[in-house]
Amino acid sequence: MWDRSRRSLCRSPDTGAAGSRRARSQVRLTCVSTCSTVSHDLDEPVSGTAATARTWLLLEQPGPWGAKALTSSHLDPALGRALEAAAQDTGVRIALIRRPGRHADSGTATARQVYAAHTTPGKVWLRSATTRDPSDLLGLDFAALGRGEHTSFDAALRGRPHTGDPLALVCTNGKRDRCCALLGRPLAAELAASGVEGAWEVTHLGGHRFSPTLLVLPYGYAYGRAEAHTVKQVLHSVQEGRIVVEGCRGNSAWERPGQAAELAVRTEVGEYAAEALTVVRTDGAAPRWEVTVAHADGHRWSVLVAQTASLPPRPESCGASVLGSPARMDVVAVLELTTTAAPTG
Repeated sequence: MWDRSRRSLCRSPDTGAAGSRRARSQVRLTCVSTCSTVSHDLDEPVSGTAATARTWLLLEQPGPWGAKALTSSHLDPALGRALEAAAQDTGVRIALIRRPGRHADSGTATARQVYAAHTTPGKVWLRSATTRDPSDLLGLDFAALGRGEHTSFDAALRGRPHTGDPLALVCTNGKRDRCCALLGRPLAAELAASGVEGAWEVTHLGGHRFSPTLLVLPYGYAYGRAEAHTVKQVLHSVQEGRIVVEGCRGNSAWERPGQAAELAVRTEVGEYAAEALTVVRTDGAAPRWEVTVAHADGHRWSVLVAQTASLPPRPESCGASVLGSPARMDVVAVLELTTTAAPTG
């Protein structure tokens, strides 16, 4: 279902004696400008790798984006810094978006799309607004947004419930990582050309080596190594209130151990309803956690998650000067907990 046959984006060097271990290693590790190819070839798991955010705040910003887009785009950098400060430690993640295609910025004050989405199961919502002045976003109560309250969004921006298709946000910021542009932009363009109205390019979703990466709102599930036809399946499922597990990096509402634990329970019991499961407790610390996952019907599971290092070392992003061993979340066990029936009479 997901891309399992990606071709290398760089030319392999002359390896000399075919089939030698040293030559095969050289082929992989000299492709430092294509971190996604190396990750794919090493079959690095994507579960438990999504960016963490209970609430997403998205602002349309045409024109080019720099590596730190909020302060290195055509958005006023002073405003970008103020927004970063306002969102710090609130559970809100701010990103810039633009429609796929050419990114000319006329420099005139045109209406820009703004979205806010809360991703915690049981409190999921997606709000939409437009503004001609991005500084209007400084009037938001970021702490309240992080808690799942959209009152300030509605008041400051005349926000309303989003009634269109789910949002498909594809990371395309080549200034952060080359793979995001090489793989993300064609995916975003193909989605838009095929009539996916919710398709947007977005500045940063993390996990460059899983490009093309995708975030789907309102539910907040991220995907890696995506292809257009599978994205359409994901979006169709979301419209029905369901989640596709294959290729899923996790729900941004949870920290990484919780992401891996929730996906493991979904796979174990075959539960795909979007808001059926909640991470209610996480005990422990790296490298081992016990995560409690609860179902809306009262069932609970204890999931043991271990953090291990991905081996062999590989480039964690394009152009990395040193090789790394990124942490991975391995689910060790999924144990259903005994439930006690509620007393009657």
